[in-house]
Amino acid sequence: MSHKVKLTTLGILAAVLILTYLWINIGSNWSYILPRRGMKILAILLTGSAIALSTIIFQTITLNRILTPSVLGLDTLYLFIQTIVIYLFGSATLTMMNSYTHFLISVGFMILFATLLYKIFFGHEGQNIYFLLLIGLVFGILFNSLSSFMQVLIDPNEFQILQDRMFASFNNINTDLVWISTVCLLLIFVYFLRFYKFLDVLSLGKHPAINLGVRYNFVVKRLLIIVAILISIATALVGPITFLGLLVVNIAYEAFPTYQHRYLIPASILISFIALVGGQLIVERIFTFETTLSVIINFVGGIYFIYLLLKERQA
Repeated sequence: MSHKVKLTTLGILAAVLILTYLWINIGSNWSYILPRRGMKILAILLTGSAIALSTIIFQTITLNRILTPSVLGLDTLYLFIQTIVIYLFGSATLTMMNSYTHFLISVGFMILFATLLYKIFFGHEGQNIYFLLLIGLVFGILFNSLSSFMQVLIDPNEFQILQDRMFASFNNINTDLVWISTVCLLLIFVYFLRFYKFLDVLSLGKHPAINLGVRYNFVVKRLLIIVAILISIATALVGPITFLGLLVVNIAYEAFPTYQHRYLIPASILISFIALVGGQLIVERIFTFETTLSVIINFVGGIYFIYLLLKERQA
């Protein structure tokens, strides 16, 4: 089966799932239900696109199919921001805070952290990319430890509010944030198109890319900033989904055994749509909202991560 036929099949499956989600059990009250479901679908499409695109860019740069952008510590930084606000100012501040303010603070701090990380890394010639990952991993552990320390000290009632921020959820999407996220992601995607042509060459490695005329540090730095912004927006919009990128991108690699990103990127995005919309259908129709989508994704993704580790060990 050709890659174009596979992409078409994935597109049809994603469209069927989206239409099923929009129209299932809609009844006569469609004028109220359809816009609410449509907003969830839009949030799912934005989140899935951002996470899939950022993960495949990140894995191309690092030449590693197991690493994801979460290793940079952006997910844990998001939880740390939520925790420190409640710890210092109380849950009422987080609840009453303007949605735009909260969104911009979360995204701003994550992008600032990533930019400082990249500046430290790219400020020294000859640094290995894995040194950047090591720094990100250390900061991630630090943020997680500080969050856990403050969570133990805060009031149990306030911890309940914080717990809602720990897991991604599409059930109560803020419409205003969806629209501002749409605009931001469209702008980032347009900027990304300037560097899209380098991905196939970067998949060969640093030195072959340099020999083929790529300004490696310049291109990689900007691609990593794009990754940071994509992850920051997706996390601030719905919350952290740790294993989604790992799951959908590796499935795309298996289904499309090619180096060409013109197939890998749309395949990863379509698979993320299928995973998120299908998962949301399971959450609402089978589990009747007793769990969250991120729990299902992380459970399946965690199992798949262990499988990848065992597969690499046997190789």
